[in-house]
Amino acid sequence: MADFDVIVIGCGPAGQKAAIKCGKVGAKVAVVDNRETVGGQCLHIGTIPSKSMRAAITYLSGFYERIFYGPEYRTKKDITAEDLLWRCHSIISREIQVIHNQLRRNEVSVLYGVARFLDEHTVEIASTTGTKTYSADKFLIATGTVPHMLQEIEFDNEHVLNTDNILQMKYLPEKLALIGGGVIGLEYASMFSMLDIEVHVITQYETLLPWVDQQCIEALIKHMKERGVVFHLGRHLDEIKVAKPRLVTGRFRETGEEFSAGMLMYAAQRWGNTRQLNLAAAGLEPGERDCLEVNSNYQTQKDHIYAAGDVIGWPSLASTSIDQGRKAANHMLSVADVPYYPIFPVGIYTFPDISMVGESEDKLKQEGREYEVGIGYYRDSARGQILGDSDGLVKLLFDPRDRKLLGVHIVGTQAPELIHLGQAVMIEGGKLDYFIDTVFNYPTLAEVYKLAALNGFNKLDVSMPEEHL
Repeated sequence: MADFDVIVIGCGPAGQKAAIKCGKVGAKVAVVDNRETVGGQCLHIGTIPSKSMRAAITYLSGFYERIFYGPEYRTKKDITAEDLLWRCHSIISREIQVIHNQLRRNEVSVLYGVARFLDEHTVEIASTTGTKTYSADKFLIATGTVPHMLQEIEFDNEHVLNTDNILQMKYLPEKLALIGGGVIGLEYASMFSMLDIEVHVITQYETLLPWVDQQCIEALIKHMKERGVVFHLGRHLDEIKVAKPRLVTGRFRETGEEFSAGMLMYAAQRWGNTRQLNLAAAGLEPGERDCLEVNSNYQTQKDHIYAAGDVIGWPSLASTSIDQGRKAANHMLSVADVPYYPIFPVGIYTFPDISMVGESEDKLKQEGREYEVGIGYYRDSARGQILGDSDGLVKLLFDPRDRKLLGVHIVGTQAPELIHLGQAVMIEGGKLDYFIDTVFNYPTLAEVYKLAALNGFNKLDVSMPEEHL
């Protein structure tokens, strides 16, 4: 007999929830974490640290109060790296206890160490205390991703860092070079610019986040430029080296221009964290960027080996990873489940926040579908004025024939929280009418939905035939 019914490799959002689901239905399950604690990359080096740092920066910098009390306002005058990291470590410690309690309540065994397959049903787990071998009937791989480390960049984890070792940051530079114009890169660029650090975003691409509503991106770029962020689009930085303490130098490939900064952070491509798994022994082969390919049930090429979370690629969100882990567990244990619902929100924790759900204008145009737009601005709501957010907006896309909601795009304070109202209406097949006819608390940002809906409704032909309404 196998040691376990299921072994889950990786204790991030997908792995945790899959293991807990297995435990709830009585399966003998173990979860493997390559640290000597639980939580996976999401808790220790990813989502939780970055959002904790963001909260620390927001508070200590007094950023949201500056519109009322002036640009020199600070909650703390001299902010250090230790100030930011203290809050991160505090929250991580609390979350570790929460996860430990959840796993214990559901009788999930925790195995610490680095797992590698010996064959299709056996893994070897190496830790600081030695190496042990375990077998299982089924496996779930939920090992997440790692930065794609460029050989030409020498990372010393002090002057040149990647986003995985940000918690090792020893100082705050006066000038930061940030390679990568994706979600993670822009989030960190926004954060550090709030500390009045001169931030330079360097990316090989000519556009930023082309899959995001461009009106939202334009608002984000405007805000970031106002805070002194410099964008180097379509550029590569070569010859990167630490010239002396707190000075990193390089040269732009396209122009030969020299560049220097007090610190460089690499926040570009991430690849599947699969190289240490010895996948060949299990009869598996990684796909593009070392990610694993799965079917709709999250099965790999081997039916008894599943994969979920960032290691399978897009959309690479903690929220969707949780759902994937649970669904993979349900399928492997033949537990009834509901189909995966394709309408899920995306949150980008920049300053200002961006969030979206449903269709984009570009996609609707490409498909030749009719649509209309309604926009409401934060500045036209009392709550927006109270918060000091004069540029935030809610953008509704809807079908002009039946007013069915097709997409919601928000830029501004609390956008990732506010998006769920639009998501709920979309999932229920709701129309623009919901926002017009519903009473919202006053003053709240939810009212901006009503402003956007009224703006959209006023663009419609009021003489439209009854059968089209």
